[in-house]
Amino acid sequence: MPHVNPAEVAKRLLIGRRLRSTQLGETLLPKRIALPVFASDALSSVAYAPDEILLTLSLAGLVAYGYSWKIAILVAVVMLVVVASYRQNVHAYPSGGGDYEVATTNLGSNAGLTVASALMVDYVLTVAVSISSGVQNAKSVFPFIDGHEAWIGALAALILMALNLRGVRESGAVFAIPVYCFMVGIIGMVVYGLFRILVLGDEVQAHSAQYGIEADPKYAAFTGFAMVALLARAFSSGSAALTGVEAISNGVPAFRKPKSKNAATTLLLLGTIAVTMLIGVITLANLTGLKLIDAPYSHYTLNGQRVDVVEETAIGQLSRAIFSDFTPGFYFVVAATMLILFLAANTAFNGFPVLGSILARDGYLPRQLHTRGDRLAYSNGIITLAVLAIILIIAFRADVTALIQLYVVGVFVSFTVSQLGMLRHWTRLLKTETKPAVRARMKRSRVINGTGLTMTGTVLVIVLLSKFTQGAYIAIIAMAALFVLMKSIRRHYDRVSAETALVEGDDRTLPSRVRAVVLVSKLHKPTARAVAFAKASRPSVLEALTVAVDPEETDRLVGLWNETGIDIPLKVIASPYRDVTGPILDYVKNLRKDSPRDVVTVYIPEYVVGHWWEQILHNQSALRLKARLLFTPGVMVTSVPYLLQSSGKAEERLARDDRRSRRRRSYLGS
Repeated sequence: MPHVNPAEVAKRLLIGRRLRSTQLGETLLPKRIALPVFASDALSSVAYAPDEILLTLSLAGLVAYGYSWKIAILVAVVMLVVVASYRQNVHAYPSGGGDYEVATTNLGSNAGLTVASALMVDYVLTVAVSISSGVQNAKSVFPFIDGHEAWIGALAALILMALNLRGVRESGAVFAIPVYCFMVGIIGMVVYGLFRILVLGDEVQAHSAQYGIEADPKYAAFTGFAMVALLARAFSSGSAALTGVEAISNGVPAFRKPKSKNAATTLLLLGTIAVTMLIGVITLANLTGLKLIDAPYSHYTLNGQRVDVVEETAIGQLSRAIFSDFTPGFYFVVAATMLILFLAANTAFNGFPVLGSILARDGYLPRQLHTRGDRLAYSNGIITLAVLAIILIIAFRADVTALIQLYVVGVFVSFTVSQLGMLRHWTRLLKTETKPAVRARMKRSRVINGTGLTMTGTVLVIVLLSKFTQGAYIAIIAMAALFVLMKSIRRHYDRVSAETALVEGDDRTLPSRVRAVVLVSKLHKPTARAVAFAKASRPSVLEALTVAVDPEETDRLVGLWNETGIDIPLKVIASPYRDVTGPILDYVKNLRKDSPRDVVTVYIPEYVVGHWWEQILHNQSALRLKARLLFTPGVMVTSVPYLLQSSGKAEERLARDDRRSRRRRSYLGS
């Protein structure tokens, strides 16, 4: 009976069976699934963006509520312009790099890294804000949640992580139903509410309509600079509705063909639906007298006296009032809202890992983020995002109002830089294009992106000015720190690449004797040294071995191997599941099985580094492989060390430790 690994069984139950690399096409999304997968963040913001507008306006009392619909219209206009701008992006750059690729190609690597750091911080905040908002809405139905919001939010993040580890298509199918239920619920509530109020003439009042509002003393005089500052702050909070729009440009490769066309259509659907719901909710809030307060700065009053009220969200109050004659409608809307707020984080779970993979490919993040997992999802990126979001949820105790102040800055940085990049893109192409029809289309696209740049740049300035002291500075510091970290990682990889590059004249001689297998990931100095050591053992059979994880990289390696003229054969073994350790183990075991009396020596090139953080960036595959090979009978494992320059620092530390140890022994001996 074959041995069953309990850990492997549990893994398969959690994320499903492994998929071959050739099955990547099966994971592509039709538009009906892509909309809930990539648009859930932007659609779900309808559940909290109106709240943030009304909460902020409450600081000036009832007089400021008359501006809520004007702010909502302005947010809607900006959203439609951004959607139109990003439709140009997905046609021009369909590879999935999104804003990062646009900025890097047209404005340089620093601009690209600025966008990438802003987006990655915003993706983490998206998960934290969405889940925290879902927990707050859930309290309307489950009061026992009160006081335990952070830990319930952390649990929700772990569940979303597990679902996304199963793959984009499978998780998208699970999330589609709640997203469509939310759209039906909100649009149905708006239509039914307007029908009752405007056609039937019913007096529909929200629960909070009976109360007055006592303003924050700082904004009680709602004139001059105070008025402008508060309206700007309300607009910037409402602009949370635009988060997630950029995710589709990062996810174009996940669409079915024609990819760009389907992505652009999904963007248009997203913009139309989100704007309709946002304007509808704010309209109903005005018609029903709905109020929200930002305690402890503003307060409810009744007959001139402050009162304590158990406050519901805008969606909760509206659905309770509008469906007062149909209770199932209330529960449907509240349940759908609660679910989509949890699932809105799925947009980030699709955007962050893809962007992380591209950055890892370019050498700005650890290479482990570039690898697809068993289900062809970027598993390491998904896990990293979940961990960072859980830290934020616990640190801010799932407080949406506190987290929202950090939010939006990153996404408008990426919007603005991306639109500037697209302007450069069209200007560059127009210099060489001669066909009148194509030039006219390019000029039209440039006007759209120019309008987008003007609007998103203006909003970015407003957001920075109105939110900086409220907490946005934390997000800016995080972006700057991530920018510096990514530059440092790239410098390290570049330094190692230059240090290990194979040049003419490097020693590849010294034949020897034993059956030897040299493992090869790329052709550089460590590989050449491993080949030389293997030859020094004078084996009866000597061969090099590589695992075909990425076909393009493997083809380049084989071509370079042949061009270099290394006089031992390079054997390529297939790995349909992108696993390196398993195929090598199987190959070595088969060698032993064919000749049980032979000794197989496996040579593994390995970097010797001087800092603990360098160990994280290197040698991970080698360590896993050595751990497995050491338990294989008849197999010797030889690590062929290659000392990087930083290893000298480690040697100095060891020498100092030796001197201290000798002094200690001398002291004890005396």
